[in-house]
Formats: sequence, C-alpha cells, structure tokens
Amino acid sequence: MDVYQGGRHLYTWKVSTGKRGHSTPTGLFRPIRLSKYYHSKTYHNAPMPYSVFFAKGYALHGTKSITSLGKRASHGCVRLRPSHAKLFYKIVKNAGLGNTRIQIIN
Repeated sequence: MDVYQGGRHLYTWKVSTGKRGHSTPTGLFRPIRLSKYYHSKTYHNAPMPYSVFFAKGYALHGTKSITSLGKRASHGCVRLRPSHAKLFYKIVKNAGLGNTRIQIIN
C-alpha cells in the first residue's frame, strides 16, 4: 500500500487483502466513515482497530495477524500493521473524508 498526501509519497506498507472467495473491491473510493474501535458484525466480533471504511462492509484497518501481511488473507478488507492503521486513520481524519481518495488496484 502506498500513501500519498498532496501528491507527495509518504509511506509504503505491506497489507493483506481478500483471500479466494472474499475479494477486495477495486476502484477509486472516498472514505465513508471512520471508527477507532470497530468490531465486525459479520465475523465473530473480530476487532478492526482504526477502521477507514471505503465501501459498504469494507475497510482498511489494523490486524494482529502480522505474519499474514503481504498475502491474501482477509474477508475482503485491507489489513495493516496496527501502527500503520493508526497513522493512516489519523491522516484521513486530519485531511477529512471528502479530501481523501482510496484507490485499490489489485
């Protein structure tokens, strides 16, 4: 995952995306909402810290499954290292939902 602000590259992070049968939506999105301490209503109340929702039911969020980063391992969300999720959440919150774009290519 690459993070840009004002056209300037800030970070490159390993992420996990949707595994077989649970693809991550691709395209250009605006964040819909933020939730610092969200828990999944679909997947056994799984913690999704620092969630940045970009489509209905899909978010970029922190994970404790650090060893899965760089692999397809989620149910469609984009998982990040907790410290990266916290930083991304802060960047989006400070910039504003309307001023943020999320592009998911692959």
